[in-house]
Amino acid sequence: MKILAIGDIIGKPGRKAVEQILPDLCYEHKIDLVVGNGENAAGGIGLTLSTAREIFDAGVDVITTGNHVWAHKEIVSYLDSELAILRPLNYPPANPGRGWLIKNSALIVNLLGRVFIGHFDCPFRAMDRLLADYEGQSMPIIVDFHAEATSEKVAMGRYLDGRVSAVLGTHTHVGTVDAQILPGGTAYVTDIGMVGPRDSVIGDDPDAVLRRFLTQIPVRLAVGKGRVSFDAVLVEVDENTGKALDIKRIQRTLR
Repeated sequence: MKILAIGDIIGKPGRKAVEQILPDLCYEHKIDLVVGNGENAAGGIGLTLSTAREIFDAGVDVITTGNHVWAHKEIVSYLDSELAILRPLNYPPANPGRGWLIKNSALIVNLLGRVFIGHFDCPFRAMDRLLADYEGQSMPIIVDFHAEATSEKVAMGRYLDGRVSAVLGTHTHVGTVDAQILPGGTAYVTDIGMVGPRDSVIGDDPDAVLRRFLTQIPVRLAVGKGRVSFDAVLVEVDENTGKALDIKRIQRTLR
């Protein structure tokens, strides 16, 4: 089974890049399932119903999110709908939405890190509880770990090695070069990257970000412009064992 995981989709430039690049990638690589992180899809922060539908129409099967999932209140009522949108599993259980679902015979899980992000339930123990329900079943299990600290992401990869098919980091918008198969058969990368403007500061307009750093005064950030980087990873999984066979980076540029 071939699964494409797309990095954080940033605003309109990111959505348009997915729309234009994804169909050819799916055809070229015969992809069975597409997962995309959409928590920055609406104007650079959060997700709305219209932006979610745009991403689904472009060919994404499951939208994962992160700490910005609540930025637009309109999406909250749809988190419990039939739409394949996930919020992190380790939010308190009474929160709207769900942190996992099964799509195309694969289990997709969304987790949120705690280091430098906030106080949430433990993502490690949240995964233990979920995996206990699927003990003895061999299926592809893909984890989007939306976290800031490299150490926390690497630790999660090692903790879940041999128990899931892939642990794929999102959130920092900067792709890392450590894509690998861990000893237990789990595909891992610290961060996929982003689908957003290359001439930016992690997707945002550089001038606004620099003003914020130089003055320490809150400045409204806007999505950057220009060339768009499309960052993703392609994971191949043995459906009989749930072990990863390969992981490779895919990077395209939309001018």
